[in-house]
Amino acid sequence: MMVNNPYQQYKANAVMTASPEELTLMLYDGIIRFLNQAKEAISSHDMQTAHERLVRVQDILNELNATLDRNYDISANFASLYDFMIRKTVEANVKKDVSIIDEVLDLARDLRDTWQQAMKKARKEKAK
Repeated sequence: MMVNNPYQQYKANAVMTASPEELTLMLYDGIIRFLNQAKEAISSHDMQTAHERLVRVQDILNELNATLDRNYDISANFASLYDFMIRKTVEANVKKDVSIIDEVLDLARDLRDTWQQAMKKARKEKAK
């Protein structure tokens, strides 16, 4: 597939060259971006766009869940959290309820921020 848009080409290159840790961070950022877009769409009474953005969030969460390494005990905790976020996103989509989106958004921000800190700590440890 040929990409003519320079921004799209940059994004595609960033994904193709990212480490698994960076890809996870990108996915968390995507969840946050799409949740915010869904909130805006609900506020604008654009229910189709809200639906599409919330489905995108569900797709990302399903992908994160599918790629968990089940050899680690913590994976079960992440799986439960992702499942909870998926269920809340479905509920938000059905009800078009911004307060439910905010609940998922808080969790997504916490996950992203924690992941970002873990990446920084790992880089520091690796540099030693």
